[in-house]
Amino acid sequence: MKFNGLTKQEVEKSRQQYGANTLTQIPPDPLWKKLLNGFKDKMIIILLVALVIQVALFIAGEAHWYEPVGILVAIMIANGVAAVSESKQEGKASALKAEEEAKEMAKVIRDGKLVEIHVSEVVVGDIIFLQAGDKIPADGEMVDGLVKVDQAALNGETEEAEKRPCQQGETYDIKDLLNKNYAYRGTVVCGGEGYMEVKVVGDKTLFGELALEVQESTRKTPLQVKLGNLADQITKFGYTGAICIVAGIMLKSIFGGAVPADFVEWIKLIITAVTVAVTIIVCAVPEGLPMLTSILLSFQSLKMAKDNVLVRKINGLETAGSLSILFSDKTGTITEGRLSVVEMATGNVKTFSALSEMPASLSMDVITGVGVNNSAIASNGTIIGGNSTDRALMSFLVDAKVTDKMAKEDVKNFNAFDSNKKYSSVTLNRDGKVVTYIKGAPEKIIDKCTHYIDERGNVKELTEKNYLSSYIVGQAGRSMRLLAVAKADGEKDDENLTLVCVISIRDNVRKEAADAIREVQNAGIQVVMVTGDRKETAVAIAKEAGLLSTPQDVALTSQEMAEKTDEELKEILPHLRVVSRALPSDKSRLVRIAQELNLVVGMTGDGVNDSPALKKADVGFAMGSGTEVAKEAGDITILDDNFISIRKAILYGRTMFKSIRKFLIFQLTVNVAAVLTCFLGPLFGANEVLTVIQLLMINLVMDTLAAIAFGSEPALDEYMKDKPVPRSASIVSKEMLVQILMGAAYITLICLGILFIPFLKNLFVAPDPNLSDVYHKSAVFATFMMTIAFNGFNARTTHLNPLKDLFKNKSFIVVMLAVFLLQFVFVTFGGDVLSVTSLSVESWLICAGLSFLIIPIDMIRKAIMHRGK
Repeated sequence: MKFNGLTKQEVEKSRQQYGANTLTQIPPDPLWKKLLNGFKDKMIIILLVALVIQVALFIAGEAHWYEPVGILVAIMIANGVAAVSESKQEGKASALKAEEEAKEMAKVIRDGKLVEIHVSEVVVGDIIFLQAGDKIPADGEMVDGLVKVDQAALNGETEEAEKRPCQQGETYDIKDLLNKNYAYRGTVVCGGEGYMEVKVVGDKTLFGELALEVQESTRKTPLQVKLGNLADQITKFGYTGAICIVAGIMLKSIFGGAVPADFVEWIKLIITAVTVAVTIIVCAVPEGLPMLTSILLSFQSLKMAKDNVLVRKINGLETAGSLSILFSDKTGTITEGRLSVVEMATGNVKTFSALSEMPASLSMDVITGVGVNNSAIASNGTIIGGNSTDRALMSFLVDAKVTDKMAKEDVKNFNAFDSNKKYSSVTLNRDGKVVTYIKGAPEKIIDKCTHYIDERGNVKELTEKNYLSSYIVGQAGRSMRLLAVAKADGEKDDENLTLVCVISIRDNVRKEAADAIREVQNAGIQVVMVTGDRKETAVAIAKEAGLLSTPQDVALTSQEMAEKTDEELKEILPHLRVVSRALPSDKSRLVRIAQELNLVVGMTGDGVNDSPALKKADVGFAMGSGTEVAKEAGDITILDDNFISIRKAILYGRTMFKSIRKFLIFQLTVNVAAVLTCFLGPLFGANEVLTVIQLLMINLVMDTLAAIAFGSEPALDEYMKDKPVPRSASIVSKEMLVQILMGAAYITLICLGILFIPFLKNLFVAPDPNLSDVYHKSAVFATFMMTIAFNGFNARTTHLNPLKDLFKNKSFIVVMLAVFLLQFVFVTFGGDVLSVTSLSVESWLICAGLSFLIIPIDMIRKAIMHRGK
């Protein structure tokens, strides 16, 4: 053996001096820390304040024990579900990572013997034996042999780099990834064999440095911004309402002739007013909202896992629904990620897409010309060795199930691809004759061809080459990689050739990707393809994928982008569709520019070079086949590397945002109605229209059950027709506000009307005249809850028909039936605890009729507001 490698003692000494070949990984926050961080949420803080006040009132004997307990339960559920769900998702991601890392092995020479060890055991000074298919375990210098390396994980380039030992007097720069002497961790050997001496391990490798760079904090998600603003608005509304109610109660007592006689009476009056005010604050806050977002994130994450989407960071899902611009990789995401044979053309430009379409003799020539004359090997359906082109040709033969026709035992001589000649050749015995097959660059081979085989398998003289040349130019314009296959009698490969065919090879656009891109674009999301390919290839793929469709669409190279200032790039960005020859720094710059324009930015990536941009983007989509560093940096992992899965993530994110808005319409209508009813009631002469206990029961039932009801809303394709909601936009739109105020006004009107409007009041006749006041307030309580339940049907859809898609959310139906049942139980059996008495069947029907009217009223509102849309 040429190398002896390190001894056991030298290995330990090297590990102590230079460190182990492991990457530093900042562990995710433990569950207890996630729970503590949850208490920083503005909504939770408001609830904590209300909890403290309720505890104080309970200690003072002015509140029941279940009032603070109810708020505490709401806080713990809201905070706990989100924290536990995110921990579980991180656990799944960690398990996948550990599984991948366990498979990473390296072949090293130790004590003169070749042994296989885990990558983490590699040390500086080790001699690594590299073969096709190996992932390089550390950074180091080539000391023997020659290998072709795929460095896409580091630089995004699809072209393979050559690595060989440094010649005497030759120098190189390790920062230049295209140098020919230094290899890097995370890159993959595509061909050849060689030995590398390890120079750097662990975090000091280029791979390790990039991995550390991505572990940094990110900015708030769009939903966090919107909910933070909403929390501020609700706080102001709740506190203002509470102050008004305290003032109203105090003024009514003073001007109504019920002025307290002494200090104790004043204290009691103040405590009563404050108790009602605190209840209003609690009612003004939708406690179910944090719980709803937690339930939604968890439920949608579970659904998405079935659609090949792993939500690693729970907030990434809701951000996906708010995307306004998406920077996407080409290879493997928009395209299939592998070269495929697209077309074969004869010398007279008759084209075939499959071998089965050809005559048998021509098919056999193609099989021999690209299968026997090939450095790749097919073994049990797996392609081993060879460059990317040879592997594509062999895959084509495997898919056609013709590999058994390759007579490799007849080979006399094989000449691998020669970079000077631009072709490879194989000589074999065939039907008692010696025949040579040539495969390579069309411009080198066609000039030497005197004949061609036509579509019927007949050999004809090749006199007209312009037609064939025009075809080749056209195919090149479609980003095809072209190969010519020819044959000759005898062993010569440079004259009197007969053209077999010209083969077009390309990394094809995924069939489903073009449709998914169009749907994402129709959703108002700008899609920009960022690739390391040359501009001509990128433009051709972009046109086929539907990215370049108008004269205004712009395609830039990395160099062209670098020549533009940030301000110039901001002006171009709305029209930008393609960036070719992209560098890692270009992706990070694009994210920064887009975020400065207040856009919600998505970025896809699979390589270590993509990781900084994935981390900086509002939502990073890492590819399942990508590096672990990219997956760590991303928020969502697309397990099947397919653009259509990104579209699904966007749809689920939009569904979540829609569900939150539906819940807010429902819950804020309850809250505004409660505040208005409790504020206006005392002014009209009723101290308590709804008691503190009744308000808390309404709050508890509506918040918790509504979170479950709206948390199960289906993902409807119609959501992909909406434009993205701007990052700065309020979560409560103008239309929502109108709906909330109209609904709250109607609920307030009928509740106060039952007490103060003679026509409505006379509809409810108490069996016992002494219970008339309690009876009417029981009717108010029943009507309030029932109207809220009916309003849930208005809140769940913007369509005129309130029942549209209702049966796609069975949880909603069950919850609403439960609300009706609970309301009947509360009124019938609540007694003194809820300050109610049972109602007659006639009264229940009147309550139901008054409550149901909120549906046609909102249908009229929808018809007016949607008129002309």
